[in-house]
Amino acid sequence: MSACGSKVGIALIVIGVLAAVLGLVLVFVGPIIIDDQVVKNTVIDPNNEMSYTMWKDVPVPFFMSVYFYDVLNSKEILKGEKPMVEQRGPYVYRKHIQKDNITFHENGTVSYREYRTYFFEPSMSVGNESDVVTIPNMLVLGAAVMMEDMPFPLRLLVSATFKTLKEGPFLTKSVGELMWGYDSKLVDLLNKYLPGMLPSSGKFGLFAEFNNSNTGLFTVFTGKEDIKKVHKVDSWNGLTELSYWRTPQCNMINGTAGQMWPPFMTKQSTLPFYSPDACRSLELIYEREGSFKGIPSYRFITPKTMFANGSEYAPNEGFCPCRQSGLLNVSSCRHNSPVFISQPHFFNADPVLLDYVEGLSPNESDHSTFIEIHPLTGVPLNVAVRLQLNLYMKRVPAITETGKISEVVMPMIWFQENGYIDGPILKTFHTNLVVLPEVMKWMQYVFIVLGVVLLISGALLYYRAKASSIKEPVNAPQGKGVAGNSDADI
Repeated sequence: MSACGSKVGIALIVIGVLAAVLGLVLVFVGPIIIDDQVVKNTVIDPNNEMSYTMWKDVPVPFFMSVYFYDVLNSKEILKGEKPMVEQRGPYVYRKHIQKDNITFHENGTVSYREYRTYFFEPSMSVGNESDVVTIPNMLVLGAAVMMEDMPFPLRLLVSATFKTLKEGPFLTKSVGELMWGYDSKLVDLLNKYLPGMLPSSGKFGLFAEFNNSNTGLFTVFTGKEDIKKVHKVDSWNGLTELSYWRTPQCNMINGTAGQMWPPFMTKQSTLPFYSPDACRSLELIYEREGSFKGIPSYRFITPKTMFANGSEYAPNEGFCPCRQSGLLNVSSCRHNSPVFISQPHFFNADPVLLDYVEGLSPNESDHSTFIEIHPLTGVPLNVAVRLQLNLYMKRVPAITETGKISEVVMPMIWFQENGYIDGPILKTFHTNLVVLPEVMKWMQYVFIVLGVVLLISGALLYYRAKASSIKEPVNAPQGKGVAGNSDADI
């Protein structure tokens, strides 16, 4: 029995050592295996079926929610009173995104155009596209500010033309017309006197250039040469820098195209991206750690300095001429029209802007931009980008349509583009990048613990068997010895 016990003990020791070694190997090799799989599935490569399809066709649902600032006192505004607005919305559009004209290059980059199409979603909206709202007439009031320094007779002529065409300072139109365009003879007039200000078509809409359009020719790195550069923009429309702004730093095209980022993020990482719609590069900063539908995430938000003016944040001096902090002057890339971008309801902007308009109430939960991203892969899980379009209005002599309007940055609309990972993609993502790594992590601990237990058990069993064999007495044939002594005595 002792010999058998020692053999079992030795077997357990051997198995325990092997299990512990396997566990220790997994501790060091496991993360390398996971990282290698992340790299293989993050590179932009048609051979990576799942990740390439996600990059090319963006299968997650994306929506654009639009809110109008309905003007309640247009007549009083012309008399110099404070504007009063009421938020109307959301009017929700499903956004379909697809990359086309995809061309791979020998230098480790790929070029493409991303096309976007919008479809109205009545079930998610507060009303229909036939709903009527009143907003400032951007063509009239914008043109008035642009013509402020032109000769007085020309301004009189333009004002007379506005009256002939029955174009007033405010528009009352349906949501659909304001979004995608309405017929206007004024467009042809403005193209004649202010060439390049507007599209050449006879229609004008706030989002007319967005629907059935593309965001330009992007060339990004595939990550084959360096995974840290995957998705980063190499050029946009053939440009490696912009010419809209006043400093080289502001004209830089930084980061990615805004849909995916390089993997292996840390809490010190930022999310830089180039936005053709904002005409500049933007950057989000880390806020906190969390999870989205069971997947670990980092949440990134817009810093307060994003739209700060040059006097409050020196690097933004190149985006000036500036007004109050919280406003980005995009006139240089919008045909010099007096248009400003901000966060909705002037969130994170100079509080004085709220004093000029009644009906605004900014708050972080509704009006801030954020991106929740999976730090291991750089894939966004939950996104909400929120921006507001504002028109700079003022009284312009000789253009009577401006009346006695007080100088004001007037909010017109704000919109949110949001999307989140869901459905089969979420399940696959959760299985491959959450469940399997967790299983591998626990397996290494199980093997180590099992190995230690077997090692200790085997050692105890072996030494117990050895001790038993040493202490076991030698048993003599007691019965025969006693019988012999009895016979001798007799």
